[in-house]
Amino acid sequence: MTAGLSYPEVGATRGVLPPGYHHITRSAAIGRGATDFRRAAERVLNWEVQRRSGLAVSATGPVSEGADVILTIGPLRAPARVVYVIEEPRRAGFAYGTLPGHPECGEESFVVEHLVDDTVQLTVTAFSRPATLLARLGGPITRLVQRVITDRYLRVLSQS
Repeated sequence: MTAGLSYPEVGATRGVLPPGYHHITRSAAIGRGATDFRRAAERVLNWEVQRRSGLAVSATGPVSEGADVILTIGPLRAPARVVYVIEEPRRAGFAYGTLPGHPECGEESFVVEHLVDDTVQLTVTAFSRPATLLARLGGPITRLVQRVITDRYLRVLSQS
């Protein structure tokens, strides 16, 4: 499953993010209670965070470990592979890692949690660095695009 990924730190979004990358860890409350948690978990595990954020998703089905996906926004294609899936009573989500051809190299996770205070929270965690000349030349613009997409990810599940 890890063969072909464009970075060596596979699974690192589960814990300490590796040095040498740009790091993002952002969370937002997206609902309350078990019903909101189940709805959010189903959406996360069916690529809805990406679709609702304006990305085209070409995947063979729902999220599953080892599944490949191509995310597209405008002319940019970003191939990735699901490197782990979480399906627990109060946590659900997954991470994908970049494949060759992705403008960045690294990993991004999307985890929904039903917290003890009944809040439902989405956390996006990522580490990345430019993998292509265009991404390197983009510098601050590349980071701005990443910030805008992350903001969208955190907003879309709080909307019905």
